[in-house]
Amino acid sequence: MPTYSEDEIRDLIEGKLSWEMLKRMMSSPKDSDRFETYVAVLQKRVSWQDRILLPLAEHLYIVQKGESRVVKCDCGHEFGDYRQNWKLEALINVRDTDAKLGEVYIGPRVGENGGSRRTELREYYCPGCGLQLEVEAVPPGYHALFDFLPDLDAFYARWLEKPLPSGTEKEWFVDKTYEVTSEWANELKSSK
Repeated sequence: MPTYSEDEIRDLIEGKLSWEMLKRMMSSPKDSDRFETYVAVLQKRVSWQDRILLPLAEHLYIVQKGESRVVKCDCGHEFGDYRQNWKLEALINVRDTDAKLGEVYIGPRVGENGGSRRTELREYYCPGCGLQLEVEAVPPGYHALFDFLPDLDAFYARWLEKPLPSGTEKEWFVDKTYEVTSEWANELKSSK
């Protein structure tokens, strides 16, 4: 089984590998330390010291911060507990009119088939650096999509065979997004 250096993995991440090398990498079994090498390369690319546990998306990571696990951007902005949808803490631009959709969809077909009555585009930006982190196309009024809630403890214990310290949490693998939206609802009720 071939093994790849940090430089080769860095070039893979940055899209700098030759097609021949990329094809060889894709066609062969993964080296046993590929994930650790990948995370080590990502860790060197950021200026902060919190340990990256898992890349969540391009520019977003789940990190260990003390006894907490939070979502963090390249720039260091923290979106909070990884078990809560990070998008609820992002800046959002909503394209919900035919005119706004027409800024990104070129041509006469924008208004056809319902246009903005059927679809809105939500662009999520980091409040710390302004980087666009994700775009989703959903029906108007649909909730923010929670793309990925990994079971980090199972991944580390069963796949990597390197269990994470559990800290004070009894249950890590729980969607806590509802807690955020419930808090918002309670704040709205109390402000009336």
